[in-house]
Amino acid sequence: MSPPPTSLIPRPLLFWSGVALTCAGVVEHLWMFIDSAPMDFDMSMMRMTPAMWASMAAIVAGVVLSGIALLPPSGTGPAAAPAPAPPTTASRRRLIAVLSFALIVDQMKPATLAFVAPGMRHEYHLSAAQVAWLPTVALTGTVLGSLIWGRAADRIGRRATILIASLLFLGTTVCGAMPSFSGNLIMCALMGMAAGGMLPVVYALMTESLPPGRRAPIMVLQAGLTTTGGYMAASGLAAVLVPLAGWRMLWFAQLPLVLALIALNRWIPESAAFTSQKQQSERVPASALFRRPQTVKTLIVSAYGLAWGLVYWGFISFLPSQLAASNKHGMSAAMLLFIASLLSIPTCAVAAWLYTRWSAKGTMVAYATLTVTALLALAVIGLNGSRPLILTTVMLLFAGTAGVIALLGPYTAEIFPISIRGTAGGWAAAVGKSGGAFGPPLIALVLSAPGGMRTAAVFVALPMAAAAIAVAARGSNPRTPHTSSAGTAIDTELNSLLHNETASAHER
Repeated sequence: MSPPPTSLIPRPLLFWSGVALTCAGVVEHLWMFIDSAPMDFDMSMMRMTPAMWASMAAIVAGVVLSGIALLPPSGTGPAAAPAPAPPTTASRRRLIAVLSFALIVDQMKPATLAFVAPGMRHEYHLSAAQVAWLPTVALTGTVLGSLIWGRAADRIGRRATILIASLLFLGTTVCGAMPSFSGNLIMCALMGMAAGGMLPVVYALMTESLPPGRRAPIMVLQAGLTTTGGYMAASGLAAVLVPLAGWRMLWFAQLPLVLALIALNRWIPESAAFTSQKQQSERVPASALFRRPQTVKTLIVSAYGLAWGLVYWGFISFLPSQLAASNKHGMSAAMLLFIASLLSIPTCAVAAWLYTRWSAKGTMVAYATLTVTALLALAVIGLNGSRPLILTTVMLLFAGTAGVIALLGPYTAEIFPISIRGTAGGWAAAVGKSGGAFGPPLIALVLSAPGGMRTAAVFVALPMAAAAIAVAARGSNPRTPHTSSAGTAIDTELNSLLHNETASAHER
């Protein structure tokens, strides 16, 4: 069995001291939560005590110390870090497993919002409009996090950025002990910033660590299945813990998972391709995304992500209430979420196969077209069609949107060069998640227009159709041998690096 990768933490003592300090602050909050058991875990009447303020300060100090420990020493860059161990089949499998676990933990954070909202509304006596601020603030945090951590991945490294996001996961588990609703909003915004940073960085590291011929199906499956796994984990914890200890326990229950993720950092090596690129070239500014030859690619992934965000966060979020209001089909929000989770598995498997065996951009066009077709079908039949027809159309809509989001991250990571890959992934993720900020109010306005749901379906179908046309006309196909896109050059570079590392391992 190969030895674990060399530690890439420049100051390990400072890092683990920061982790310990953060844990101490979180445990103090957990103890206060346990003390509220005689009050049925209702902490809304409590005030922020000096002990809580001190533990909050400990969390902030711990995260800052650990973050500083991950930065390269002054005057050096990632190239000064120890070289990662040569990749082997076993090390790559461990990397896939650890990063998949990281994405599941990442997806659990926003998924948990749906299960804490009812209890939070009851405890704080909130209206539906007031509690709606919770997902809005959290999703706005994910937009900022995607931009910040995507850029950080190109500045301080993929591995360091993943660890910093994990540290923020650790600190924000204290959402479960905030006495006030405003305190919950602040912590959920920070939680969203951490969650927004994990996806683009993981995709960048996966792209640079796996052979080009194998990474595409793995990444597409990983993107889709970890989203499903995160939702299922959150719903499972809610089913078990909420009846026992209330909604607050859902945040604290994620503490051991985050600690496990931090402990598994030894199996996350820095990208050899990223380290090599930093040695050989100067820093590339974020504005390079909007300069030639990256401009067209940036606009295409932006259009694709924005169209998905408008459909998913805008249209689909209103679909359960619209179906319930029709009082005919009896399809609840739980039913629709179950359908979405169930369809993710075969949908992502088919997407991975088509992406690899057929065409990357062709697969993206196909799933966008499927989404448009389902939306137009809903516009034609409205909510008055037969139950089987409505159910089939909704299933096709979920299948299309699940495929679109499973493809966007891996595709973005593949078509952009190493120097701005994290930045590009963060931008694409931020654009998609921005639909959570402006999608619901925009669709609510459209629903009030004549035609209601029919009009809204056509309204969101148009940008998705435009995105499909853009991908078909100008999209890159990273694995097409004759393409002139940057993806071919990237694959050649990665193949060379992986070949050299494997040869070095054999010599040893």
